[in-house]
Order: sequence, then structure tokens, then C-alpha cells
Amino acid sequence: MTDSGYNAIETAILEGVDARRRGATICPSEVARGLWSANEWRDHMDEVRAAAARLIDAGEIVATQGGWPVNIRNARGPIRLGRPTEGGP
Repeated sequence: MTDSGYNAIETAILEGVDARRRGATICPSEVARGLWSANEWRDHMDEVRAAAARLIDAGEIVATQGGWPVNIRNARGPIRLGRPTEGGP
């Protein structure tokens, strides 16, 4: 899938993980804070998680908690997003 096939949230997620060193992760709230105002970003966290789930399904990123892969659709609490790495998340 090309960048033109992604929506703005998915693009922001990919740009965020690519801006970090290899193996580093981002918090989904960083994406929301970058796209919406200080008063609005929390209201859009479900949209950010849904966009991340689509990218996970496409094999573009992984979600982790405590460094371990998790299913973003049923994970509770803070998660991190990053690019898949060889031999692990």
C-alpha cells in the first residue's frame, strides 16, 4: 500500500514511527496530540487506535505493552506503536 492509500491518521502514525530510531516506539497519544488541539486530542484516541489496527493488519506496524506484542483491539492500558523488527515486535 502506498502512502496515498493511507488516511491522515495512518500517515501520522507511520511518520511518527519512522522519525524514531530503529526499534523505538511511539505512544498513540503523540499522534492524537499532533493532529488535534490540547482540548480535543483525547476525544480522538479511538480513531488513532483504529487506524493503528489497520496498519497492524497490513503488517506495517506492531503494538506492544512492556515490550511484548499485544492485540491492539483488546489491549487495556497504555500501548506503544513501532515498526516490526527481525526476530520480534
